[in-house]
Amino acid sequence: MIKVGVIRGGISGEYEVSLASGAQVLEHLRGDILKDKYKAIDIYIDRDGIWHINGIPTTIDKVAPKVDVIINALHGDYGEDGKVQQLLEQWQIPYTGSGPLASAIGYNKFLTKKEFDKLGIKTPKHLLFSAYKDELDGPRQKYGERKAREVWERLPPPWIVKPLTGGSSMGVHVCKTFEDLMNAFNESIDQKVSVLVEEFIKGKEATVGVVNNFRNQKIYTLPPIEIRIPKTSAFFDNEVKYNGRSQEICPGNFSQEEKAELERLARLIHLGLGLSHYSRSDFIVHPKKGIYALEVNTLPGLTGESLMPKALNAVGSNLPEFIEHLIMLARGQK
Repeated sequence: MIKVGVIRGGISGEYEVSLASGAQVLEHLRGDILKDKYKAIDIYIDRDGIWHINGIPTTIDKVAPKVDVIINALHGDYGEDGKVQQLLEQWQIPYTGSGPLASAIGYNKFLTKKEFDKLGIKTPKHLLFSAYKDELDGPRQKYGERKAREVWERLPPPWIVKPLTGGSSMGVHVCKTFEDLMNAFNESIDQKVSVLVEEFIKGKEATVGVVNNFRNQKIYTLPPIEIRIPKTSAFFDNEVKYNGRSQEICPGNFSQEEKAELERLARLIHLGLGLSHYSRSDFIVHPKKGIYALEVNTLPGLTGESLMPKALNAVGSNLPEFIEHLIMLARGQK
């Protein structure tokens, strides 16, 4: 029986989403379809970064002999930025998802956009601002105003302001006025994060998942999902993502040309960034200007409200099949 560790929890703001993703994976590993092949081991990392097995604190050196493979259900810092991947490689533990370098690039929205540019993929115009530092940025009360003025002079409104790293749309703001911008920058001071400011492009929101070596294809593209948000929301924010109020239409209402291009771009991003096993790329489809790539998710969520499972269901697959496929990929059997 193959011993499968599922890492969940972690130190990031996406702790709750990771717990839910991991719980879903554990439930399927212990369900009727997979329970006779795999022994599921719940590896919980608390908010302080301490590892646990079955609720008992432990360390990576004690985890390594107890598992044959790890399913990485972490999200955010430490889980998606290449750090836990580096640790697992040091202990020669096979794991699901991309390697340390590809994870680090995919997690950093600015570096991802640089890769998009190299690949000839259109992405919204953007500006990067380093995290606030007293010695460089002066008084806190003037910081937001000064940075907002910089943006105002270089990029026309409206804007999307987002942390440089992280997912689940945490800390993201749509800013339409100078005051909105000021408030977003001032909020970033306490969060101690670098900020990416993008031009806001209105259009259909789309996301496309890909899977390695699935159904006899080297890179299998799942159908593009169209995301329709409630009229009360400006974008697909964290609350809308997980409260069930958004409409996620799969397959989405895209023309044949749009669908083909979304799928091509998702494959190109996956290959171009050197990603492994699976990923999910996010896009905006503008009616006249075409398709813009926003970012890539190197460890897409696997909760009941997550987009990857919905796309798998749309092609007649399911999470148990996908989980088993990931285990085989991680163990080099596919």
